[in-house]
Amino acid sequence: MRDLILFPRKTRFWWRPSMTTSFLNGERAVAVFFIGILVYSLPLSLLFHGVALSLLTLASFSLEISFDSSNAPSLFPTRPGASSGILLGAVTLPSLLLSKLVQLSRGFSLAQLQIQEIQYLTLQYWATSASACGVVLFLAFARRRSPVSPSRWGSSLSLCSISLQVLVSVAALATTSQIGMHPALKLAWVFCHGLASVKLIQHFLRTFPSCASIGEAFLVTSGIVLYFCDMLLLTTKKLHGLLVSSESVTTEHEISRSEISIIIQGLVLGLLVYPIALKYFLQIWEWSINTSAGARRYYEIGRTVIFLASLGFVLIVIVPSWMQFVKEFRVHPFFWVISFIFSEPSKRLSMCIYWMCIICVSVLRFYNISKNSKIERILLRKYYHLMAVLMFLPALIFQPKFLDLAFGAALAIFLMLEIIRVWRIWPLGQPINQFMNAFTDHRDSDLLIVSHFSLLLGCALPIWMSTGYNDRPLAPFAGILSLGIGDTMASMVGHKYGVLRWSKTGKKTVEGTAAGITSVLAACSLLLPLLASTGYILTQHWFSLLLAVTVSGLLEAYTAQLDNAFIPLFFYSLLCL
Repeated sequence: MRDLILFPRKTRFWWRPSMTTSFLNGERAVAVFFIGILVYSLPLSLLFHGVALSLLTLASFSLEISFDSSNAPSLFPTRPGASSGILLGAVTLPSLLLSKLVQLSRGFSLAQLQIQEIQYLTLQYWATSASACGVVLFLAFARRRSPVSPSRWGSSLSLCSISLQVLVSVAALATTSQIGMHPALKLAWVFCHGLASVKLIQHFLRTFPSCASIGEAFLVTSGIVLYFCDMLLLTTKKLHGLLVSSESVTTEHEISRSEISIIIQGLVLGLLVYPIALKYFLQIWEWSINTSAGARRYYEIGRTVIFLASLGFVLIVIVPSWMQFVKEFRVHPFFWVISFIFSEPSKRLSMCIYWMCIICVSVLRFYNISKNSKIERILLRKYYHLMAVLMFLPALIFQPKFLDLAFGAALAIFLMLEIIRVWRIWPLGQPINQFMNAFTDHRDSDLLIVSHFSLLLGCALPIWMSTGYNDRPLAPFAGILSLGIGDTMASMVGHKYGVLRWSKTGKKTVEGTAAGITSVLAACSLLLPLLASTGYILTQHWFSLLLAVTVSGLLEAYTAQLDNAFIPLFFYSLLCL
């Protein structure tokens, strides 16, 4: 069916091909079961949090059914072939933070951390829930304004559930203490998260049409808003009440922030905001120069000079200035990085050389195979998952802090390369685009390639989230195990030996899922004794580990979303319980 664009009340709707969906398909069943496990594991002190998450699950569940029903128009042009994914997008981040709260509650009961850490994470949980509520409310109202008048029970139930969830959230925020903030200020803070998430998801889906499902955009925008607002709160604390009363943030100083986390946060957020400035710089350049065929070469050189100069100014001056403002660095942050690397030169330089050898050999080899071989691209991409295991597993065991920093540097490099590719900055823009397209699949587009970001962040986020108190030694390995081993084995075995499919329309097979689950369990059985020998105290029960691996494997089998983004977070959340 060709796309049809309607304009009701100045709002565009895109028609999708008709999809017949069941009330409880595999993806929804796994998500609901996951939420059930999480709520069942909550201590009594987190009762309000569990009720709020349950209501959010009900709201997003009913809204997803309404969006995925037959002949339902979509508010945005989403990724072809994918379901809306609203349920997964809404519950993933709140569930992640709630499972982390369960873990920190155990640490606090053992007097191994301070109450301020739990209070701040609680505030982040409610802020993330507000982000989810805001987007669900926006989508529900948009659904009710649909020009086709389908059954509105889904959006009505969603609105009722969200209304109850808001009441529970307000009651919890008003009766509990988070980092000394006044209740009115807490409500305003979480409200700003919800409003920012609504605005950002609209901007994302309109700027990158057909690049992501609603659920994938939901996850990305909620994470960016949470990360940016955390930076804003740090900055506000240092401003001593110029933006927010200094009394509201006086106890936040007791939450320690490492130099590495500040460097990563500054780099990532600086590079995410940088394209906004670059856009205006390049527009000014286009207005000021003749872009005729004869002057085209000078125009491209000028764009390159502007890009390099502005990027250098951001990375050398603006971003380090913020880092030094919120954290006391004795030297320039980049000199701090150099001194950190050379503080253990034999180990960390050797690790860098090891990584460079793997990257050079693997990339050149796989690129030549992609051009000259008939191997399916999905299998070729799984070799990069195995490469991630070879690179990250030894570093996580022996140099975890250095790996934290390396992940941040790699993410910054990926962001810079994507900016060069999207803007076609001469002379590297076109070659990078050709190289990246050799490894894309149906979830990527020429406008935005996300596969390498999702793999990197899928491995990095569980490691970053495990900074500080962590009584589950396997939790940092969640991304490496689920993507590098489980997802890879599931794809390879399923492609070669798979016969029984999980659904009539999907490609995932029972044999592949069984192979993925078995391979992760086998890797855990080898990894746990190794961790015990390095001093870790093992507290993970095999039944809970089996449950976590199985649920993650089933999600990989059923989900139509970007599995690299969701599976590691689900697996990590279950491991924390």
